[in-house]
Amino acid sequence: MNKVAIQCLPSGVADARRLAGRLGVGSQEIALHRFPDGEVRVTVGNAASTTIIYASLDQPNDKLIALLFAAEALRRADARRLVLVAPYLCYMRQDKAFSEGEAISQKAVGRLIAGIVDRVITVDAHLHRTTDIKAVFPGIEADNLSAMPAIAGALRLTGIDPATIVAGPDAESRPWVSDLAGQLGLAHIVAQKIRRGDRSVEISFAEAALIAGRPVLLVDDIVSSGGTLMTCARALIAAGATAVDAVVTHALFPSGMAVGFAKAGIRSIRSTSSVPHPTNAIPLDDIFAAALQGEINGATFPETTT
Repeated sequence: MNKVAIQCLPSGVADARRLAGRLGVGSQEIALHRFPDGEVRVTVGNAASTTIIYASLDQPNDKLIALLFAAEALRRADARRLVLVAPYLCYMRQDKAFSEGEAISQKAVGRLIAGIVDRVITVDAHLHRTTDIKAVFPGIEADNLSAMPAIAGALRLTGIDPATIVAGPDAESRPWVSDLAGQLGLAHIVAQKIRRGDRSVEISFAEAALIAGRPVLLVDDIVSSGGTLMTCARALIAAGATAVDAVVTHALFPSGMAVGFAKAGIRSIRSTSSVPHPTNAIPLDDIFAAALQGEINGATFPETTT
């Protein structure tokens, strides 16, 4: 049996193969077959002692079932350790019941995943009141990596105007906005956001005077409907920004929204490879490879219970 190998869901084949090459291990695609009634058959490749499952969990419902079945098959094939690399982690928004009768999806999905793998590695998980990713996955190891080193590295390679100001759409964005600005030696600001609904927000900048006459790099962790990003871009243009470019960790929006972004004043938008998307321009290989190095080197990990 191989010591370490990667297996991946079909949507992540290109990224998983690139990561496997970076780590010097083999990779295999997990085969999925859908029956007419909607049920799915999952067939894994040859299990390694430590099997890394690469599965970005956008469009998550079918993928969670596939992950559950894949883990069952790999355990039965004597995989002793399963490591889930989920560049995008689903169902993290709902960390409390806001209305009577609501399910807390973060707890449910966290417990499901904690029951089938030994370690979870994700990137910029969309957490609110939960401060530590380990609290989401009881009894197992968990790492919430920052995409900012990869984004900063990509921006240095392509070049960035030193007058650029890094902007975030709300208070929650402050940690990664300040981190990225610090790595690039740039100033930063954060907007005040009032959400009126899933697709309606109001944006304002208390330090609008800093924006006039400068290019702006708008940074967000996740873009799905795109409403916040477009509203923020309009506010920046109104405040006198000479150009607005955007970079996001997780691009969940339809590719056709590029027209709307352009109309809102966004000159370009780039995303990391966390979710396969036409805007992907920033690979996450380096941060995943660093996080997985202990697995490759055969480090000893403490026993955990689920």
